[in-house]
Amino acid sequence: MTLEKTAPTMPQGTEEEVVEAKKRLPVWVIYLLPSMLIFILFTIYPFVKTVITSFFATSTTGSLTQFVGLQNYIDLFTNGNYLQSLGTTFLYTILTVPLTVIISLLLAVLSAEDRPGMGVFRTIFSSTMGISVAAGSVFWNLLFHPTAGLLNQVIRWFGGQPIGWLTDTHYAIFAVSAVSIWMNIGFSYLVLMGGLKNIDDSHYESVEIVGGGFFYRLRKVTIPLISPSLFFVCTISLINAFQSFGLIDMLTSGGPNNSTNLMVYQLYQDAFVNFRIGSASAQGIILFVLIFLISQLQTKLTERLVTYQ
Repeated sequence: MTLEKTAPTMPQGTEEEVVEAKKRLPVWVIYLLPSMLIFILFTIYPFVKTVITSFFATSTTGSLTQFVGLQNYIDLFTNGNYLQSLGTTFLYTILTVPLTVIISLLLAVLSAEDRPGMGVFRTIFSSTMGISVAAGSVFWNLLFHPTAGLLNQVIRWFGGQPIGWLTDTHYAIFAVSAVSIWMNIGFSYLVLMGGLKNIDDSHYESVEIVGGGFFYRLRKVTIPLISPSLFFVCTISLINAFQSFGLIDMLTSGGPNNSTNLMVYQLYQDAFVNFRIGSASAQGIILFVLIFLISQLQTKLTERLVTYQ
């Protein structure tokens, strides 16, 4: 019995229908199109619009009135208030990011072992992640109150003078930084705890064999093996510090005497209080460039210093 070879079947339909089918969009493009439109509408378009507006003088309604080139940028770097906000932002970042990472790491290391009752401490350490900026600000406003606040009452009990935590230019930035650290510890703690739980116990057993103590184990095993989580926390904390707005707005409104006036709050004031949209757009571009450069630097450091298991 011989088998006859059958010719491959041709696509059904006329030649015009085949050509028309080839012209149709692929299925994956159709599914991706809504997301692309949303991304373009709410990300690409506002960014391009901000770049264009930064080169123009604007009216109080935001309409472009006159092309001024780089004048908005030049005015910013000769403006005392903006330069002060730039310096305050870097100080705020230096105060908050390292302490947030260090405290979160120590809490994660101390609570990583499975001991009775340790779950309670883990819940307490991570609880700030579920607290909104508004609720946290109200809580700390009560603690920092110059007369009825708990902190000043404790100072009075020890015979000291009350401190204007949020009204004194010498203390305001440190008080706001302390609140920011407290607010960000929960997220950082959970990320680092997840990294610690992925470390195999055999690494710690090797350290015990050679007689290594707590700090030796921390330096030689723990930190290198959770370095991906550590650098992720550093990056997120750094970006959040540069974008901090809610705490400043609710605790000090940039005061006293602009001592807590960060870059984002200065941008907000120029855009929605003073209606200087061109200047605010230039500030937004400068902030974007700063965050981009810092992120690129951290990426390069990650490639060199991060250890993957």
